[in-house]
Amino acid sequence: MPPPTDSTAPVLVAGASGYVGGRLITALREAGHAVRAMARRPEELASRIEGDVPVMRGDVFEPETLQQAMDGVSVAFYLIHSMGADEDFEERDRVAASNFAAAAERAGVRRIVYLGGLGTGPDLSPHLRSRQEVGRILRESPVDTIELRASVIIGSGSLSHELIRSLVERLPVMITPRWVRVPTQPIAVEDVIDYLVAAVDLGGTGSRVFEIGGEDRVSYGDLMREYARQRGLRRLMIEVPVLTPRLSSLWLGLVTPVYAHVGRKLIDGLRNPTVVEDTAALSAFSIRPRGVGDAIARALQNEDDRIARTRWSDTRSVQKPAKGWGGRRFGARIVDSRARRVDLSPSRAFAPIRRIGGETGWHYGDWLWRLRGFLDLLVGGAGLRRGRRDPELVRPGDTLDFWRVEAFEPDRLLRLRAEMRLPGRAWLQFEVSPEGDGSEVRQTAIFDPLGLAGLAYWYALYPLHHLVFEGMLRGICAVPESADHA
Repeated sequence: MPPPTDSTAPVLVAGASGYVGGRLITALREAGHAVRAMARRPEELASRIEGDVPVMRGDVFEPETLQQAMDGVSVAFYLIHSMGADEDFEERDRVAASNFAAAAERAGVRRIVYLGGLGTGPDLSPHLRSRQEVGRILRESPVDTIELRASVIIGSGSLSHELIRSLVERLPVMITPRWVRVPTQPIAVEDVIDYLVAAVDLGGTGSRVFEIGGEDRVSYGDLMREYARQRGLRRLMIEVPVLTPRLSSLWLGLVTPVYAHVGRKLIDGLRNPTVVEDTAALSAFSIRPRGVGDAIARALQNEDDRIARTRWSDTRSVQKPAKGWGGRRFGARIVDSRARRVDLSPSRAFAPIRRIGGETGWHYGDWLWRLRGFLDLLVGGAGLRRGRRDPELVRPGDTLDFWRVEAFEPDRLLRLRAEMRLPGRAWLQFEVSPEGDGSEVRQTAIFDPLGLAGLAYWYALYPLHHLVFEGMLRGICAVPESADHA
């Protein structure tokens, strides 16, 4: 049994800019490992990584760039694939894995850890066939390789989760192909990360393959039904025998255009069962993966937490006009953010925000807010009759007309959660931050639509929302200039 990895020797994460890679870096650091990231464009990745993690330039298609990145490395994670490439992704995967394995051997790397794909059957899809061929190439190198084969990964932001979300949210009635009955064994992204971290110091020598999966074996139809249940959506699934994976991929391109390019390759593999047949991982690792219901619930909760932690003023993409019409998509949510600069200190700029609602009103179109409150009362909502507890003081949990204060930081942040009747969930957030000798006031509306009704509600009312929110921000920024009571 080899000695445990020296925590002072760097652990390299190749593919650090990907969905799993970013989470893995954080987990490795929390486990006490020295971490080094590798990327083709390190300048883009460096700003996205927290902590003191060096980002080295390395391109698996340029072997000469790999040696410096691997110098002194004990364990190297390989999280790279070319599925999104327009050209022959199988050949690209083959070349990339061969170059990486050769560089690891030259650098004296002790172990490679690779995250591959589960799949059985004589007719594997090109996607799964390529993933497993990459594993074989790495295992056949002189460097010990741990290959972890996973099925569907469930987590906020994962491709599989986003595909399920798009189908369920947008299609009240789904004409489903036969592949919705194919068995799979989904695994939560948190459990995948635990396996990857544990593989660094896993005892034993030689290259090995471990199949990892969650607690439950389900069908793809079961996955969609569980997501719908947790989102409170009713969905009718009608199975027909004529939708082959190829036809399904074309249909997917219409329903989920953002993910169509990669999703078509992924969906072609749905004809293959992806379940754990070799349970050796349960003996070699102490990890006990969670079930499907818990994995989906955690994914949805993590999205809420991420929204709560997000500072829109710190996100480069929100500094530019949102692409398209109706706001910018952030997972399932739609985000409409705007900002203005004022020549006031943050405390003075924040004063009209903390007084918003109640007798003060909303700084623009108060008659529209009253109309919205009246309509809310008609359908059994709270309306505007609750007002606010205090005209000056705000604290989390306070009611504020048909909103509730979810977060409050004096002179900096006010986030309101909607309690009016809506086909979804909504938040209204205000942030004030110093900018030069003045302040930036940012207002962000966040909407989590529930199915097609929620999307229809948002886009139908977006012109009115745009008018009201733009006027509100303008009014907030004008109040301190005419009457500062702070």
